[in-house]
Amino acid sequence: MEVEQLPDQVREFAVYLRDLLARLDPDAGWCGIFWQRDPDGMRACLAGGEVPPWDVVEALLQDLAAGRGPDEADREAGRAHALHSASLTAFDARPGGRDLLGDRLDVMLREQRYAAERQVDLAQLLHTAATREQAEAMRLDLAWARDDHERATARCAELRRRMADLDRQPPPPPLPVPQQRPPADAAAPARPGPTGRAEPSKRARPAKERKRRPRGSARFAGMLDEAAPAADASEPTVDPTPLAVQGPLRDSAASPRGARFAGAAEGESAPAPAPPHLDSDARDAIAACVATLHRLRAEGRGGEAHGVLVEAAHWPAARFPLLAAELNRAGLGADWATLLWETASLPADLLVAAADALGAAGRTADAQQILRQGVARPATEIGASVLRLIGEARHREARALLDAYVRVRTPEEAARSVHDDPDRLVPLLVEAARGVSDERFWDVVHALRVAGFPT
Repeated sequence: MEVEQLPDQVREFAVYLRDLLARLDPDAGWCGIFWQRDPDGMRACLAGGEVPPWDVVEALLQDLAAGRGPDEADREAGRAHALHSASLTAFDARPGGRDLLGDRLDVMLREQRYAAERQVDLAQLLHTAATREQAEAMRLDLAWARDDHERATARCAELRRRMADLDRQPPPPPLPVPQQRPPADAAAPARPGPTGRAEPSKRARPAKERKRRPRGSARFAGMLDEAAPAADASEPTVDPTPLAVQGPLRDSAASPRGARFAGAAEGESAPAPAPPHLDSDARDAIAACVATLHRLRAEGRGGEAHGVLVEAAHWPAARFPLLAAELNRAGLGADWATLLWETASLPADLLVAAADALGAAGRTADAQQILRQGVARPATEIGASVLRLIGEARHREARALLDAYVRVRTPEEAARSVHDDPDRLVPLLVEAARGVSDERFWDVVHALRVAGFPT
């Protein structure tokens, strides 16, 4: 699309973006990172062919604050947000805009999943580093994976909001009835048709020679190749280090034990609940959900299909095993995988309930997966969730969450989870670490002591 054919709001924001970048060092800060990692995306946004996600604009404003002072950045923030919002509204209102948003949401969800898996893998591999240099290189990779995940999460939320805004708009007026066609030899004027959070940490700044991910990644726009296949798990987001290999998650300690991997010892008197009987209403809802997904996928309406999955993720956990079986029977295994990722982002109590239901039905791998993915969230959020579960006398669920957390995250991250209430959380965390292995127990105890929490 040429700039002259763009909506006025999109053209105005492109002009503003060029002016903003003119005040920044193209080789420094986030601006330098974006140019390094996705130059095609940068050029498309500056030309008006794309509108960058808000997190990109926000990062550029952080560069402005670093170079010209926070006052100037604060003055720009309001104008930047207003122009950006208006440009998104106009950009999405074009014909086919909602379908494009649905496709981009599918792409960004894959980015989010890849980054979450990358965090888990690197957190595990960090314990295998043989030298300080290897450990630092892997911590750098882990910092980038976290940034990827945060950006992808923010972009998924932005895309969903944009889709919801479009759904609330009234339908366009009907097209006018075409007039009688002129004779074939009459000359007609040519009509142009449509074409085709914080400042980056010092340890996380990439070296000049770092490879750019082929798809643009969550680092910048990630928008120019919506049809591209999901990233190969064998390719890291940054230059590989000797131990920074890709591959399936490998537990650094013993396999999950006890009542549905809830951190309880074998034979504990409080096993996970057995799956309850589903009434006819639940079975009808599952059948209707599978039929709807099958129809939407056949019609290429990926965004709407994802909306159905998001809604299903909030269903009662008892429905999940049958829903998994029906989706796989209908050839919709990819939708079940997406639903698992959505479930992993649920509040902790719902997450553990879903894991219980899946584990009780024999889907142990699925249950382990959502627990591992579910703890890829800030440490303080984990601590708050455990306190809430304890306050509701849901001790087994709290143990399940902590068990998964100390298995997946580093001891240093585990230590940060007790910040809000050390008196209650430290003993629980230490108990969970002891249940994993002696090595993990002593690592967590050491991390707590270094952080200033007595054990």
